[in-house]
Formats: sequence, C-alpha cells, structure tokens
Amino acid sequence: MIESLKNVANITITIEKLPEGFYLATSDDIQGLVAQGKTLDETIKIALDVVRHLSELSNKPINPQDIVYKIDI
Repeated sequence: MIESLKNVANITITIEKLPEGFYLATSDDIQGLVAQGKTLDETIKIALDVVRHLSELSNKPINPQDIVYKIDI
C-alpha cells in the first residue's frame, strides 16, 4: 500500500476534471488512492481523508505538507 513511501520526499496527487463534470484524484505514489468529488475543494478534502486512512493502515504517517497537487483541468 504505502511501502513505497520510504524515500519519497513528496507525494503527488493528480486531480483531473472528468467529462461528466466531476473531479478525480489519483496518485502513483500511494496505491489505492482514488477520490472523486463534485468540486476541486471537495475532491482535495476526500483525497486527504483517504491518504490519512491509508497511512494509518500501513503505520506510516504522512505529513499533509508533503503532498503536492498536480491539477489537470
């Protein structure tokens, strides 16, 4: 899940706008991170919540300040 984060300084979350008007957040750095929202703000909040839960499950804390957002609109 988050085993690959040992030497990662930043985690990149990519957010794209879907043709249906929703936003989708994914990350190549965190396996299993998928978040969808109606707005960009909602999508970021959901993605942060998913990151928190995944990091708790793997016992590898992630500092939200280490997250870099790549927004493709």
